[in-house]
Amino acid sequence: MDKKQLLELTESAVAWVSRLPLCIIVGIISAIGLFIGFVLVLNPSLAIAIQKKFYEKINWRIEPISMQKEISHTRMMGLFMVIFLLATIYLVFFTELFCP
Repeated sequence: MDKKQLLELTESAVAWVSRLPLCIIVGIISAIGLFIGFVLVLNPSLAIAIQKKFYEKINWRIEPISMQKEISHTRMMGLFMVIFLLATIYLVFFTELFCP
C-alpha cells in the first residue's frame, strides 16, 4: 500500500467516525478503558509483564525497585480508571450533557 492509498483510507476512516454521534464515540472509548481498568485491578502483574516486554522490544530493560509497590500502584491506577470512566459513562448516557 503506497502513501496515497494509506492517506485516502485514513481520510475515509476519519470521515466515517466524524459522522458518529459524540456519545457513541465516548461510549466506545469508555468501554475499552473500563476493560483495561478491570484488567489492571484484577491482574496488575500482567500489565507489568506487558510493559516489560514492550520496553525490551525498544532496547530498554526495566525493573521496579519494589514489585509489591508497583503492583499496588498499578491496581490503584486501574481502580481510578474504572471510577473515572464509570463517572464519564454516567455523565454521557444518564444526563443530558452529551446525548439529549
